[in-house]
Amino acid sequence: MTAFRSVLVGLLALSLGGCMVGPDFKRPDPPKDQSVLPPDEAIAQTASSNVLGGEAQTFVRDLDIPAQWWQVFGSAPLDALVERSMTANPDIQAAIAALKLAQQNARAQRAALFPTVGVSGNAQQNQQSLALSPTPAGGNNIFGLFTALLNVSYVLDVFGGVRRQTESLEATAEQQCFLLEAAYLSLSSNVAVAAITEASLRGQIAAAMRSIEIQRQSLALLQRRQAIGQGALADVAAQQAALAQAEAALPPLQSQLSQQRHLLAQLTGQTTTHIPAETFELADLHLPQQIPASLPSHLVEQRPDIRAAEANVHAAAAGVGVAVANMLPQINLGLSFGSESLTLDTLFSPVVGATSTVGATFTQTLIDGGALFAKKRAAEAAWEQAKAQYRSTVLTAFRNVADSLRALEFDANTLQAAANAATAAKLSLDITRRRLASGDAGVLDILNAELTYQQAVLAEVQAEASRFADTAALYQALGGGWWNRDGDVTAQPARRATCKPPKAAASSG
Repeated sequence: MTAFRSVLVGLLALSLGGCMVGPDFKRPDPPKDQSVLPPDEAIAQTASSNVLGGEAQTFVRDLDIPAQWWQVFGSAPLDALVERSMTANPDIQAAIAALKLAQQNARAQRAALFPTVGVSGNAQQNQQSLALSPTPAGGNNIFGLFTALLNVSYVLDVFGGVRRQTESLEATAEQQCFLLEAAYLSLSSNVAVAAITEASLRGQIAAAMRSIEIQRQSLALLQRRQAIGQGALADVAAQQAALAQAEAALPPLQSQLSQQRHLLAQLTGQTTTHIPAETFELADLHLPQQIPASLPSHLVEQRPDIRAAEANVHAAAAGVGVAVANMLPQINLGLSFGSESLTLDTLFSPVVGATSTVGATFTQTLIDGGALFAKKRAAEAAWEQAKAQYRSTVLTAFRNVADSLRALEFDANTLQAAANAATAAKLSLDITRRRLASGDAGVLDILNAELTYQQAVLAEVQAEASRFADTAALYQALGGGWWNRDGDVTAQPARRATCKPPKAAASSG
């Protein structure tokens, strides 16, 4: 027994330290580009406007991103809403469960690297034919037989198939961890954008109501002029039609606002009967003036979807090793040690002789119709697929960041033009209203001035909101700063169980 134990320990060491067939995973090299934009399109600062949300934004290379990146908007209601959604949103809860599932699968597979030890017992009553020699030493043909055994089995992982399978499942668990991070990032971005959209709609509704009030004042003026014989009924009717059109534009905006409120309820894990108490106005949001612009080499470290795709490549590479190992000999070791007795009270007595069985099985598939070879080819194809998906994810990330950077540049230009147009339209409307009051302008003049002003104000509000929304999109495109989150403040212990922080963040810590 002692000799076998020594042999078993030696075989265990041999198994764990033996070769592993299949490719060893190597992390893809980061992009060599120094920017996500061509040199002639690079920008350092956006334009500015003397209106709400019109501050210039400066792009700072490798400016670190805070863990709670949405706090850059300086809105306590937004902070509360995002934090509440993190714990109540069912998609997040599903992602946490998926991570736990992957972790437990990896843990179960890791246990296959060690021997399995179990116990078994058997009790039976026997009657042996008198035609045969009695089995018990006492000569009785009716006897009981009690058996107690300690069973040890072990798969000798000579070629590393078990270790490759463990490696694959651990990589899958890491992938699920980054998918969870991606879910947190997507959720926080959706909440932020929904809040910004709500603020935009409230601004558009306020602008529409101001325009309606101005048109009502113009209608009252025309009605007074018509009553004293200085105006035509056609002019009054035209203004009434314009007012009705302006009023008709209000309900769709109110409907969109209601939909945004329902969306915020859903994102925070509530039914639409529990609309969040928080409300949002553009004036309550702060536009960050320093914007991060990460290097491409850092981008692939920061984006959780890229890290998840990388872990998927790792899992697929290990899967090739599993397929190769399955084509090679399989060796299983077994040991049973225990005792047998005719009576239960003497089963564990020192005088009862021990029984033991030691063995090994060797299996090698010779003919299977090409199944194992086909599975190997399938594993290699899955590996190639995972590598292509990784490259696609990187390209998508580059496009996301480049689109967000250019959007912020053009948003600033759009707001500048919209602000100038709104100022000019308001001045033109004021002049036209004074001219109408003095009889120096006709109804077409006031209608055109009112329409121009209404369109200009709505365009200005939409341009202001676009700057906030595209800023949120940039933070999402850059990865959101999950690597700076303190694990002690998370409500879910599984949140960062296997995720590895970016190299830059790890080295600086």
